[in-house]
Amino acid sequence: MSYDDLSALTIDVSDGVATVTIDHPPLNLMDAVLLPSLRAFIARVRDDADVRAIVFESADPEFFIAHGDMAYLTDPDALPAATRAAIAAAPNATIPDGLNILQAMSEEVRSLPQVTIGKLSGLARGAGNEFFMYLDMRFAAIGKSGQAQPESLMGILPGGGGTVNMTRLTGRARALELILGAELVGAELAERYGLINRALPAGELDAFVDTLARRIAGLRPEVITITKAAVDAVAPPVPRAAYAVENEGLFAAFGDEVTELAHKLLAAGIQTREGERDHERIANSI
Repeated sequence: MSYDDLSALTIDVSDGVATVTIDHPPLNLMDAVLLPSLRAFIARVRDDADVRAIVFESADPEFFIAHGDMAYLTDPDALPAATRAAIAAAPNATIPDGLNILQAMSEEVRSLPQVTIGKLSGLARGAGNEFFMYLDMRFAAIGKSGQAQPESLMGILPGGGGTVNMTRLTGRARALELILGAELVGAELAERYGLINRALPAGELDAFVDTLARRIAGLRPEVITITKAAVDAVAPPVPRAAYAVENEGLFAAFGDEVTELAHKLLAAGIQTREGERDHERIANSI
């Protein structure tokens, strides 16, 4: 299977493990380039018998995926254009009625036959953290990683599966705290809340994830398949209606006030490297 044509991604397949390195400067935004590339990879790898485990990481030491492109809030054509590109990138993958493209990708990732693993050593906010939560397992570096859903500070809600998967992972009370509080949480709190499997010292993260992925990839493929099926029978996918409620809420929130706020955030430095290091303070000051 060839993956060489996927912009913003570098993919290495070795010993049954596909290592997907997100490399989309300057911030790894979930935009009209990265979104289609990720969706195309997911569609192709599903049928790749040489891959039994998939590790997602970032080439940028500071940002995993910063968040969705702010143009989605300021330009009415931006999100439809990104959606069209993502649909074209995986034309055989159907988007269920009532779901947006990111929500559809959430279900596509969770239904992969391979085991998916996220390795976080930087920041993942908004759509970046939403994608991270799609994965089967997640590991993060103590003192270097951070996760947040800052959408409430932008006048909207996490609309790419964020409310659904945050609640699935952390429970109702903590999901409300993290979504409405819009706090950036480090690895140790993320572990305690259930956002990640383990918080690891930064110097141990790579070796731990590599060892785990290769151990899983060394199993018979049938073992992976039946184990995921058995676990999913206990913790079944979230009802599709939950995604529909989230999607309706997201688009109901869009309007002139959100657009005006987005322009203020951009003017204050959001979606620049310096601004993204201090995202929460800036957003709370507007």
